Amino acid sequence: MVQYIQVNDYETAEFDGEWVVLNTDKYTVTKLNEIGGFCWSMMKDAQTVDSLCQAIEQEFGRASDNLSEDIEAFLYELMEYGLIQHAV
Repeated sequence: MVQYIQVNDYETAEFDGEWVVLNTDKYTVTKLNEIGGFCWSMMKDAQTVDSLCQAIEQEFGRASDNLSEDIEAFLYELMEYGLIQHAV
């Protein structure tokens, strides 16, 4: 299974359930919702789509049919922004 991990320990801040990630390498700011911030914090260690989905379901009590698709799209965007990479 493919695993994902943060590229660097970028500065983050949480305000009223929304997260901001400051990519100091590319001078960008990425805003995440509560679930995105939760996933981001988990990716300090290598995670798979399945491990993230299970953690979301446990933490937020949310189980949806398309959760894994949503997480895959989210991870793709974070990779495009240079915030995460495939774990080795």
